[in-house]
Amino acid sequence: MAPELPGVLAWLAPILASYGYLAVFGFLFIESFGAPVPGQTMLMAAGVFAGAGRLNVAGVAILGFFAAVAGDNVGYLIGHFGGRRLVLRFGRYVFVTEKRLNKAEEFFKRHGGKIVGVARFVDGLRQLNGVVAGIVGMPWRRFLAFNALGAVVWVTVWTSVGYFAGGHLTAIYQGFHRYQIVVLAAAGALILAALARWLWRRRHQRPR
Repeated sequence: MAPELPGVLAWLAPILASYGYLAVFGFLFIESFGAPVPGQTMLMAAGVFAGAGRLNVAGVAILGFFAAVAGDNVGYLIGHFGGRRLVLRFGRYVFVTEKRLNKAEEFFKRHGGKIVGVARFVDGLRQLNGVVAGIVGMPWRRFLAFNALGAVVWVTVWTSVGYFAGGHLTAIYQGFHRYQIVVLAAAGALILAALARWLWRRRHQRPR
């Protein structure tokens, strides 16, 4: 039997039971380039399934990482080659309004590339992350580096929450939104520390 999911997560159980890893990949991939699909909720639900032995937790995490990065890169291409006009023209079908896009752009420009890493933990920015990066002309390699680091932390956090929390998942999810700033600061610190370490190792590995 499929594990019983708490609260709003319950409706995902039949989808996961029927499609398994394909559902995880599809939800995260589609959410990552702007569609209002509950990818983060699916990731937590998949973690619960993994905790119950229905899925492999490593498989969920790895597949979730690649789906998130791939989806964000599709969003980047849409923003880079299509620009605001294309995004606003077709974005209304997935609830991407001009007001929502403007807020995301302003936030992105104010905080620069570092916001790419923590954007996954913010509803709205998570879906428009790649699209906005493409519109404002952020270099793709820089976007990819920050995006991958953010995806690692985000996937690890929510897969682990689902895996270990089980029936307490709803309370933990509500608590996250209550203390979102603290969680974002911690996630940002982890991402920046990982990036600093990577840059330090790269600098010291260069031939002199």
